[in-house]
Amino acid sequence: MQVLRCEADVAAAVGSLLAMESRFATVVAAHGHPPLRRTGASLEGLLRIVTDQLISRQAGIAIWCRIDAKLAPFEPIVIARKREASLMKLGLSGAKARSFKAIAAAVADGRLDFALLSKLPDAEILRRLTALDGIGPWTADIFLLTAMGRTDAWPAGDLALQVAAQHLFELKARPSHKQLTEMAEGWRPWRSVAARLLWSHYRGLKGLSQTVL
Repeated sequence: MQVLRCEADVAAAVGSLLAMESRFATVVAAHGHPPLRRTGASLEGLLRIVTDQLISRQAGIAIWCRIDAKLAPFEPIVIARKREASLMKLGLSGAKARSFKAIAAAVADGRLDFALLSKLPDAEILRRLTALDGIGPWTADIFLLTAMGRTDAWPAGDLALQVAAQHLFELKARPSHKQLTEMAEGWRPWRSVAARLLWSHYRGLKGLSQTVL
């Protein structure tokens, strides 16, 4: 298993990816190499990803500010014992509140060990994460990519990736999860870098800042 640990790793990975798919050079020419922007492989990091599911970035920031103020330093037992209604008052949906409690309980009782995850292959990490309430493939893949820095995570269900791929590769329609997965097979083991470049392309299309993941 390979991990992106620094900007030099990203630059080297981009070079390897360009040798596989030259059309990514357009993105690099327009926006440069994508930033590494690693987040923590921790309970806090995972809960932040859950918070951001299916909402705008602005909404996610606002909700997370309230969560951070109330739940830091993110002790798993404390969060697991929180009432669902209390978590919902912070801006979480009922499903996300239940997911917070389930994840925290798994950390508290040892079923989810972040130190152990770092030693496991990607497929096993995804299996363990998606076994928890409220964690689907997108959340698990984003955690693998942003928190653990793995080079081959591929959140093919991400809408922004699909939109960016449609435009960059001049597809007639936005690719489905299955189609995007098939398209990326030839980019292994650098699909995480492909995702970062496609996010850069998406932000460019939408006129958004390139300084955020």
